[in-house]
Amino acid sequence: MAHSIADELKSLHTAAIDARHGYEEGLKDAGGKGMTPLFQEMIAVHTKNANALAGELQKAGEQADDNGSFMSTVQRTAMGVRSMFGGLDESVIPGLIDEEKRNVSHYDNVLEMADLPPSVRAVVVRNGDRLEDAIGKMQVLKS
Repeated sequence: MAHSIADELKSLHTAAIDARHGYEEGLKDAGGKGMTPLFQEMIAVHTKNANALAGELQKAGEQADDNGSFMSTVQRTAMGVRSMFGGLDESVIPGLIDEEKRNVSHYDNVLEMADLPPSVRAVVVRNGDRLEDAIGKMQVLKS
């Protein structure tokens, strides 16, 4: 696997870990109410995506870091602040949709790489599709 492809997969993996951490914080703050089902679903989506990316990285002899990045702290803090000041209700959905659209855009950028191996392409497509499905569900909740 080319170095730039590995770097992009690591970046996607880190973003999935960071997002999962944010949703885990939201789940904790929701206390079983309000947006709990959405947070649980998004944790599952980002866990599947991170695991699939980690598998491709491992096949290529690369290390997948399950700690996330500084953005994990930002995601957790944002959820905590939202919880304190406005609660974690449907009002958070537009921000979550925007964040997930940014994630999809990153997947789309990786798909533009000409030398992307077919197995990696399949994982990137599946992961992006999972996020698109989740965005669709969030848009229904928002309306």
